[in-house]
Amino acid sequence: MPKIRIGLIGYGGIGRVHAAGYRAIPFHYGLSADSIEIAGVATTRGVTAKRAAEEIGCAFFTDDYRDLLRRADIDAVDICTPNNSHHEIVLAAAAAGRHIYCEKPLAMNTLEAASMARAVADAGVKAQVTFNFRFLPAVMRARRLIDEGFLGRQFSFRGRYHRSSYIDRDKPMSWRLERAVTGGGALFDLGSHILDLLYYVLGEFDSVHGTLNTLIKERPAAKGSAEMARVDVDDIALLQARTAAGTLGTVEISRMGTGATNDLTFEVFGDRGALRFDLNEPAWLHVYDARAADSPLGGGRGFRRIEAVSRYPGQRAPDWTMSPDFMRSHAECQYQFIRSIWDDRAPAPSFDDGLHIQRIMDAAKRSSERGGGWESL
Repeated sequence: MPKIRIGLIGYGGIGRVHAAGYRAIPFHYGLSADSIEIAGVATTRGVTAKRAAEEIGCAFFTDDYRDLLRRADIDAVDICTPNNSHHEIVLAAAAAGRHIYCEKPLAMNTLEAASMARAVADAGVKAQVTFNFRFLPAVMRARRLIDEGFLGRQFSFRGRYHRSSYIDRDKPMSWRLERAVTGGGALFDLGSHILDLLYYVLGEFDSVHGTLNTLIKERPAAKGSAEMARVDVDDIALLQARTAAGTLGTVEISRMGTGATNDLTFEVFGDRGALRFDLNEPAWLHVYDARAADSPLGGGRGFRRIEAVSRYPGQRAPDWTMSPDFMRSHAECQYQFIRSIWDDRAPAPSFDDGLHIQRIMDAAKRSSERGGGWESL
């Protein structure tokens, strides 16, 4: 396989996760250590770019991402910057003919996301969104069972993503709390993940009814500051949603879920069976077969916990019996992007997928701003 040389743009917490993922991929799949290389890193300040390059072990660093795009030794860029910069960077990267891996959510709004999807299609470059939770084996098993008709007619679904990351009213402002930088709050930050999982297993959405609320409306402008700043994004989002196939469900998203660490779950109910997924058990799927004794899974009613473990096609290490984790899901998402370049195939989750999630979120915002009611995508 030809070496893939990555230009990493942004090096906060998620940038480190992506850097670790690229380093791990060769060990997971028995590739040569130099098959994937981070050839350069860009941040907004020279001092942080230099520090990032030292951590990563790459020679080139810059405070201007355009310097990466001008380099002949960059095949693809990985965008780990705040949401309001994605559109500009993606358009520049597409124009430069670079493949693109972009953190979620794809954009600030549907118009930006549509522009980005057009740009990469016109440029003929590979472009993928970081929806890493798709690549947990239990989620992939759920998708496969649904595709095989295990549930029969789908009755309803339920999704939930709760964290407690903002319950402290003294936690200071950050870019994640500014609409001008993020486009949205919990809905964009966490909601993009759970909405993508539901989209991945159930198919496209058709319409949504949303209620968004900001529970702590002011926070310290900086750590220890007496000056207060206004929070203009949502802390919690409650959605009713309908898929294109007509299945109705609910989605709860909150960064104010007291007691929750990183609690993401979904359930799907049908006339032949039901499925439950819990991020805390990424190697196992809970399955109910309404056919009981006639079930291909064996007799007896009740939910069963079935293994998915670490069944990644082609994986060399760790062996399949080991449970996956958050970092492994990121590495797999990144690996599938790299494979799309090597194999010249369509990447997934694609920018069109990211655009669909953007439409759902924007429809939920419109519904809430108009005081309720269903909004079509």
